[in-house]
Amino acid sequence: MTSEVRDLVATGCRVLAAEGHGDLVWGHVSARDLGGAGAWMKAATWGFEEVDRTRTVLVARDGTVRAGAGRRHAEYPIHTEILEARPDVGAVVHTHAPHAVALAATGAPLLPISHEGTLFTPPAVPRFEETGDLILTTELGARVAATLGEHRALFLVNHGIVVTGPDVPTAVVGAVLLERACRTQLLAAAAGGATHVSDDAEALAKREHCYNEELLRQAWDYLVRRLPQDAP
Repeated sequence: MTSEVRDLVATGCRVLAAEGHGDLVWGHVSARDLGGAGAWMKAATWGFEEVDRTRTVLVARDGTVRAGAGRRHAEYPIHTEILEARPDVGAVVHTHAPHAVALAATGAPLLPISHEGTLFTPPAVPRFEETGDLILTTELGARVAATLGEHRALFLVNHGIVVTGPDVPTAVVGAVLLERACRTQLLAAAAGGATHVSDDAEALAKREHCYNEELLRQAWDYLVRRLPQDAP
């Protein structure tokens, strides 16, 4: 089972690379260790597209690398503190998705303009504004987790996004859809602003029609099929 978790983390990283979430060697995907030993994460120094099973590490809540070869990312507390606070979460994604960073910096809330937007709002996507710097301590990680609350996603303003899910496929597809929602909203703003937005009832109905568990899994399967066949 451990090998399957590591493979999922690696595949999630490669999907994010293919979907425009890469930022040189930064950004990470994690999955809860099934034995309760911490989080399996992408190892530092690698780009998303370079990650395979051997480039994942098991990180304890105190930052100790318990298994795997390589260094851990400095921002591991994003993952370990969310997993500590949210028993329902099995995976966490953090990327510097450019359209999401840009939208969050405007101060505008994410709106259910597109199908993708309805996955996240209502209620409003929370915003972590305490710092735009890296999340380097367990204390900051705990405050990120508190701001996230029971939500699916979070804007780290001037920094990036955090997206959660019960498993890696759900979290990764969520990150892809959040970036697309932000891109669509920025396009609408550039054209003069949206004049029509789904109300809460319609947005919630669309969420169920477009993004139930089975459909999110189908989206994941498609994104995996698109990966280069010579991937790590």
